[in-house]
Amino acid sequence: MPQATAGSEPRPAAALRAPWRITVHNIEACNCTPGCNCQFTGFPDKGPCEAMIGGEVREGSYGDVSLAGVRYVIACMYPKAIHEGSGNVAVFIDDRATPAQAEAIAMILSGQAGGMPFEALAGTIAQLDGPVRAPIEMTVKGTKSSFKIPGVLELAQTPILDAISGAEKEVQIVYPKGGFFWDVGNVATSATMFCDYGSIRFRHPGGFASYATPTWSNQA
Repeated sequence: MPQATAGSEPRPAAALRAPWRITVHNIEACNCTPGCNCQFTGFPDKGPCEAMIGGEVREGSYGDVSLAGVRYVIACMYPKAIHEGSGNVAVFIDDRATPAQAEAIAMILSGQAGGMPFEALAGTIAQLDGPVRAPIEMTVKGTKSSFKIPGVLELAQTPILDAISGAEKEVQIVYPKGGFFWDVGNVATSATMFCDYGSIRFRHPGGFASYATPTWSNQA
């Protein structure tokens, strides 16, 4: 089976924090049932949290490095709720990103660049693998979005269907005062969801999925 490989690009001797701001197409799914209990009570439906988050930067930069178009995927397994820690996390960055873009997005996703939500999430991680450079295929299409790294992981979202008519339903979770990861999530479910990378291995079709377009920054 094909496997993603860790990039060999060295990090700069002094990777300094820089002002950053990005707006992303955020494509995610987890093992909770559609709706995701974590969004309401803070705890997963079934005990552990196993999830994938894919992103494509719509616009933004890290210092003077443009990040528009950069793609990434985060795969994670937590024994309990994310805020309870002990996470096993892998970060993948599209191999089409330039070395400067890869370094910048790695700084952001690892929390080293500061700024929410990743600075807070960094404190929940016990094991971090990456950044792994890999070919990321991604389709941005609302609640029909998808991404995959062939042979390694894949997520395909599909709209929730009305139980009576079978019509596609438009469902949103909204945080009027702002959420931790996004403010408005367009709820879907997963037609396909799996990860087979190192010790991060799961399959959860039919779970919670959402599409959102959050803006994150380390600036006030």
